[in-house]
Amino acid sequence: MDTAYQLYTSRKALPLTGQFAFLKGVGYDHIELWPGAYLDDPHSFRRAMDDAGLDAPSVMIPDPTEKDDIDGFIELAHLLGARMIVRPGLTPERRPADQDGWKRLATRLSDDALKAERAGLGFAWHNHDFEFVALADGARPIDLLMAHSDPLVRLELDCGWVFQAGGDIETELRRFADRIVAIHAKDAAPLGTTAEDGWTALGDGVIDWVGLLPAINATGAGLAIVEHDEPADWQYVAKRSFETLSRLFGAAR
Repeated sequence: MDTAYQLYTSRKALPLTGQFAFLKGVGYDHIELWPGAYLDDPHSFRRAMDDAGLDAPSVMIPDPTEKDDIDGFIELAHLLGARMIVRPGLTPERRPADQDGWKRLATRLSDDALKAERAGLGFAWHNHDFEFVALADGARPIDLLMAHSDPLVRLELDCGWVFQAGGDIETELRRFADRIVAIHAKDAAPLGTTAEDGWTALGDGVIDWVGLLPAINATGAGLAIVEHDEPADWQYVAKRSFETLSRLFGAAR
């Protein structure tokens, strides 16, 4: 299992490229990009990654809208050296309230995934908490998305958001094992914690990663991605989380 660092974690510590030497020194070889990192100047960003000895196997692109924008992001993904494109969530006002809306989104994602496949790229959906919260009729958006999309639509399962939604991470890992291609190894404080929005460095929280290891290994995930949405100290999060994952997967450098 490879380990990556999601640059969204340290988005407030600009410039992002100035973080690369630290991340490489910690032991990271891979980073996951979010749109705010690369959209302004993707060519310069790629050069900075190359100079630092980092790559980006996974690139997040903006949330899906009515605009058919996947072709442009396929080009950007190739430019950045990515192997997988990830769509991350929907803003609250755009989240469907019924099954038909989620089924339509599943069709849209299937179209995106087919175009990505033809271009030699994988495609995945990145969950937050709302996909695991039942609609008024009891159906869960995550189940609708997976059941009504092409198998080319894979899942980057954010374990921390599953926990925040009150779900059972092991159950979801096993339920979607054949669709999961990456995990966000995102740790959490006890539910109801407000400091740092309830997130912690990996290994400092309440999620039992050792207990989850068999279920993680039973998926198709090849990438474990460190993320923290509101860190008080991003460097501590990056280092502590890398060390925890290295012990977990037996990949200490």
